[in-house]
Amino acid sequence: MKKIIQNQFLVKLLFALLIIISLSGLISSPTALIGGFLFAHFFGHPFLYLNGKAVSWLLKIAVVGLGFGMNLTETVAAGKEGFILTVFSIFTTLIVGYGLGRILKTNRKTSHLISSGTAICGGSAIAAVAPVIRATEKDISIALGVIFLLNSIALILFPLLGSLLELTQHQFGLWSAIAIHDTSSVVGAAHAYGDEALQVATTVKLARALWIIPISILSVFLFKGKGKSVSIPYFIFLFILAIVLNTYLPIPAMVTSGITQVSKSLLVLTLFLIGAGLSIDKIKSAGWKPMILGTSLWIFISITSLLAILAW
Repeated sequence: MKKIIQNQFLVKLLFALLIIISLSGLISSPTALIGGFLFAHFFGHPFLYLNGKAVSWLLKIAVVGLGFGMNLTETVAAGKEGFILTVFSIFTTLIVGYGLGRILKTNRKTSHLISSGTAICGGSAIAAVAPVIRATEKDISIALGVIFLLNSIALILFPLLGSLLELTQHQFGLWSAIAIHDTSSVVGAAHAYGDEALQVATTVKLARALWIIPISILSVFLFKGKGKSVSIPYFIFLFILAIVLNTYLPIPAMVTSGITQVSKSLLVLTLFLIGAGLSIDKIKSAGWKPMILGTSLWIFISITSLLAILAW
């Protein structure tokens, strides 16, 4: 579609204004995501070359900042509760993904990337696994396109479903941490649902993200890759450090609440930028077989994890 505004100065000015609005707390996470996508679709993204790096850093800073609003005892309890569910969901998703990939005759590497992204933490898992299985740029683009689209849908859909099903804050936090791919969408959906949901979801999700390491190593053997390094999400350890500092140091409540509030604002901005980085072309490039695979895995893990949480 032809851009509505051709003047790049005006586009940049509008983009900057939307960044300020995202940080102001006036809009929700889903609204920011949709707003970013619509802006980029109609006006273009004036800073697209910086988008990926900005999203990566803002998400890490926001997550670490959220740690200053958590208590270590409560965090460990939430992590323990989600551990069995996490392990079950990861390996079940990988096995089901392998089977569906064979049935759909999807490229093996693309199938493994989508399965890994669904099982662990979306784009981060894909980025970590791709080098060790020697995935092509096309494999990576397709997997990211599928995961990114489903993330966007989940961010909007999950809070609505949670309210409809009358899930508690704790139940929703667990569910979103297991059933939504990327950390950004997990935290965004939980943020929209409530503070307790946000704490539970962030803790369980980041514990789940650590499975990037063993799954990447497993992928080396499955695809006989050699000499490839495994990417470790080090910012998770800073998140844990923030929780420890908040628990054991006499930091004034005004300071910690200020940090967590700023972190929540940065999260909304991150989701606006994620939406601005999404395009119709990226969605179309995925193709129908990978999309069926990714959607089927997502529905499978969403339903099974929800039933397990309700039966807990």
